[in-house]
Amino acid sequence: MWHNIWKIASKPDNIPIVGMLFLVMFFGVLSFYLALKNDRIRAAAASRRKEGQPKAKGDVVDVIDIMYPESEQGLPKKISCWPHLVKLEFICAIAVMALLMFWSVPIDAPLEEPSSPALTPNPSKAPWYFLGLQDMLVYFDPWIAGVVLPTFIILGLMVIPYMDVNPKGSGYYTFRERKFAILTYWFGFFVLWVIEIVIGTFCRGPGWMFFWPGQEWDPHRVVAEVNINFNEFLANATGMAGLKSATAGLVIGIGTILGYYVLGMALPYLWLMRRNPVILEQLGFIRFNIVGFLFWTMMALPIKIVLRLIFHVKYILVTPWFNI
Repeated sequence: MWHNIWKIASKPDNIPIVGMLFLVMFFGVLSFYLALKNDRIRAAAASRRKEGQPKAKGDVVDVIDIMYPESEQGLPKKISCWPHLVKLEFICAIAVMALLMFWSVPIDAPLEEPSSPALTPNPSKAPWYFLGLQDMLVYFDPWIAGVVLPTFIILGLMVIPYMDVNPKGSGYYTFRERKFAILTYWFGFFVLWVIEIVIGTFCRGPGWMFFWPGQEWDPHRVVAEVNINFNEFLANATGMAGLKSATAGLVIGIGTILGYYVLGMALPYLWLMRRNPVILEQLGFIRFNIVGFLFWTMMALPIKIVLRLIFHVKYILVTPWFNI
């Protein structure tokens, strides 16, 4: 098992990806550590202010402290970018250049023979930053995985300033005051995008077939599992042969997708209305539905991954024109 993992990870193409994964995990953990540390500092400062105690040195100020000039004496010391930040960036650039120079000595560049239509690599993989999109093609139609979902990602990032109604966490880094935003970003980037890169790098072998980590890549392997659509899966599970028809598949697929979005947005709405109606008042009906639609569209990817890899369900909705 470990031999196969090492054989894949030690390829010149994959060594930078392995290093990137370690850096992502390190800085991800570091960001959470700093956010929780700031939460503790802010909680202690708020407790001292509540008790009427003077501001301690190093207290993190909040928006109220910045708005009122009389509290400026408690602000932390400001440090200019030049020369402090620029000097560190220059040193880091020199260090990275030296690392790449030494790296190029023992490790050959991953160059191959000139391309030939008679001899194509198997599997033919995109660069690492496109592996997520390439792997998404397994779970959705090409126009959904290659056009619709990336468009939603771009639009979702563009509308963040208009959807974010939380005034806290501006100018300082905190977790307690922005749990939903940080956890959503973490799940969307670290769990989904990075996991897709890992799957495309280490688990997609000949024929773009899925191999579990450590499993030998067999170039002669055929599709052993039978990928079926969702209505066929329900027919096999319930014993109702009538669910395998095209009409039943169309009705079940449309009903499942509509129910997924309706329940996905109605249940949080009812929960917030009962527990924290202030958030609903701040968001408004339109913004709430936009956030809910983008969130549950993002969650559709891990759901499809589980359905495909565990239950061998290929499509939820099958039509003569497109499949979802």
